[in-house]
Amino acid sequence: MTVSELGERALLARIQAKLSTAGRHRASLVIGIGDDAAVVASTRNAQTVLTVDALVEGVHFDRRYSSPEDIGYRALAVNLSDLAAMGAAPAWALLSLVLPGDLLVADVDAIAVGVAALGQQFGCQVIGGNLTRSPGPLIVDLTAVGEVRPRRLLTRSGGRPGDELWVSGSIGAAAAGLEMLRSGLDGGRGSGAADPADVAGFGNCIARYLRPEPRVRLGRAMAQARASRAAMDLSDGLADAARQLSEASGCGVEIDAGRLPLEPAARAWWQAAGKDAVQHALSGGDDYELLFAVPRSWGGRLRQARARVAAPTLTHIGVLTKDPGMRVLLRSGARESLPAGFEHF
Repeated sequence: MTVSELGERALLARIQAKLSTAGRHRASLVIGIGDDAAVVASTRNAQTVLTVDALVEGVHFDRRYSSPEDIGYRALAVNLSDLAAMGAAPAWALLSLVLPGDLLVADVDAIAVGVAALGQQFGCQVIGGNLTRSPGPLIVDLTAVGEVRPRRLLTRSGGRPGDELWVSGSIGAAAAGLEMLRSGLDGGRGSGAADPADVAGFGNCIARYLRPEPRVRLGRAMAQARASRAAMDLSDGLADAARQLSEASGCGVEIDAGRLPLEPAARAWWQAAGKDAVQHALSGGDDYELLFAVPRSWGGRLRQARARVAAPTLTHIGVLTKDPGMRVLLRSGARESLPAGFEHF
């Protein structure tokens, strides 16, 4: 059955039923799904952090590679990553679905299940949204709301010259994963063990693209320990994040290529294709790791944050510099221009 055949009211009821498991019911929720707008009570001694991202079919995902559940999961994940970069705890979400009339109802159910699964994991409850028809692509538009205590908020603009740059996890996996999908690999989701992704270890890269893991716990731990002066997530690549954080902080940036935590399978993939693995890892988007600016004297605070959240790893990759025009990549003793990240326009 398609969404046009089912009708709007019945479809809304199905979506609401699927989302009812997303996150715990908070006492501060006054009015949830079902009225003209949601109403929440302000939390004492907390600042509200809001972010929004739209996933557009053909731009942010391809239904040949991403299942409907993947799409829903990813729609919330990219927003939670923004909250993580600000040190905020997820609380609420608003979900807007722009649906082609011939989209299967089962696909809409799966999108809602994907949102609910990640919402349950991080205590983020969907409390409202919108449903409308699209004459073209499928669009999943999600707004997430989080909370953070005053003086714990992380921004891009707090860095100072001399601050060390630390990045979480590994980089380059998601960009390589997308290329793997385009080449015909499916990470073992389809035909199974015969898939070269299982043999070569590429499945992790594909999973990192399809279902990125927002670093919410790490972002909160860094904020609570006051271990970072500035932070940003890696939605459009590490190079883009380093540029934007340094510009917002009025600094330059120097990245050491030898320190970069490249995902091993991604490095192998790019090298097998005869391409520069470092450049692709720096400029490729969708990693959704976190970049932090940490003063050298704050080592104790950094250890305190790591004691709270042991994974993912943090790697020291560079430094903020005094010259605001400096965008340097150090590699094998040579100085290169730091590549640009992904841009829509």
